[in-house]
Amino acid sequence: MKSGFVAIAALIFSACASTPPPQAALPTAFDAGWQGEAVCERLFENEYQRVGKCTFPPGVGHERHFHPPHWGYILQGSTMRTTNAEGTVERTLEAGTNWWSDGIGWHEVQNIGETTGVYLIIEPKTAKKSTAPPRD
Repeated sequence: MKSGFVAIAALIFSACASTPPPQAALPTAFDAGWQGEAVCERLFENEYQRVGKCTFPPGVGHERHFHPPHWGYILQGSTMRTTNAEGTVERTLEAGTNWWSDGIGWHEVQNIGETTGVYLIIEPKTAKKSTAPPRD
């Protein structure tokens, strides 16, 4: 992994230090869009996790939303402007990097670069332990 990505991820995908708006009033990343259009597609969902692919062409963003704990992977890099309670940062994110987040109170982003950014987001869910026998 790229060593500098940890610092970038901390700035962009970290939880906000100040009190965020109530999450109930905000959509999740899977439900938030941009100017009335969806930017994330649900690829898979079951009782244990959900997986989405979010696509941001140049000029497109992701309106204010929150994230429960999740893992992300950058399929196609882009330059993103991210705003949260701590301020606004602009970062170029590279394909092939990934991050873990314990959750984000709120943020909003916009692709300010010239390339389309594509990200996978995987959110683990709390689920009851399976009673099925273990698989070989």
